[in-house]
Amino acid sequence: MATVARIAGITLPKEKRVEIGLTAVYGVGRSLSNKILKESNINPGTRVSELTDDQLNILREKISKIQTEGDLRRKIQMDIKRLQEIGSYRGYRHRKGLPVRGQNTKTNARTRKGKRKTVANKKIAMK
Repeated sequence: MATVARIAGITLPKEKRVEIGLTAVYGVGRSLSNKILKESNINPGTRVSELTDDQLNILREKISKIQTEGDLRRKIQMDIKRLQEIGSYRGYRHRKGLPVRGQNTKTNARTRKGKRKTVANKKIAMK
């Protein structure tokens, strides 16, 4: 039994199932997590605290072959920067802080646009 499960510089939560625990690593989602566990012959239902050192080493080896954490974040930022530099529509939307994938912005998109304060209409003084 391993004491602390660290993979790709991330400490996995001990009480969670391995299937979910692996998603703590940036770049590993549920489907990739299940794929890795299937290749490694590890039951997805086992808790992270119940993994043996051999199983952890197998998981570390598999995840080291995938681009994760800092490298993946850097790649995504470089991709966004490239889109902005070439002046593409997507790059423009990134720069303006608007939704990039064609979502409606009249009523929704508060996450990207931020909460706006309403300003009352000012009456123009008549002369």
